[in-house]
Amino acid sequence: MSMMENDVWKLGIVEAIEPVGEGSRVCIDAADILSPAEGLLVGDTGYGYVYTLSENRTTSTYPARVFRINAGAVHQYIFEEEKTRYLAEIEHDEPVTVYEGTASRQVPVGRVKIEKRELVRIKVRAGEVNLSATLQWADSVYLMTDQYEPMALKDCRPGDRIYCRIDEPGRHLGQAIQEEIEER
Repeated sequence: MSMMENDVWKLGIVEAIEPVGEGSRVCIDAADILSPAEGLLVGDTGYGYVYTLSENRTTSTYPARVFRINAGAVHQYIFEEEKTRYLAEIEHDEPVTVYEGTASRQVPVGRVKIEKRELVRIKVRAGEVNLSATLQWADSVYLMTDQYEPMALKDCRPGDRIYCRIDEPGRHLGQAIQEEIEER
């Protein structure tokens, strides 16, 4: 499957990857098998979200976990079909929306695992929009490149192009509202 840019799905250019220290990160363990191209849309603000993929590949330090997405820091938004939640709000008895390109489906959550880990902030420019995500600095965290190929976050460098979804900030309890807001 490939992806094209449109009004909301964009190829963002990685501008920086900066250490932020140790923090609480969330792994979402689905009660279903995820494809290597399935993932979540997560971000630090309502300006946009980084397409973060499942742990559906073996790395030098981790076996493949075909049910898991290492989604990043607890404070982040998870974008789900026009609404958002905080990663910290995800519970094991409710579904989440996973994406495979522009297609989406609901998967049940079997477990939410929160642990202290080293985190980095990846800053991305998508058109006129600056967005970021705070992710675990681990070789199990993968992003989707402009060639629609998974790339380990640890291999990502400024100038790389990754898929993301832009949005407009301004939400109350996850629902879009019209208001003047600035997020940084």
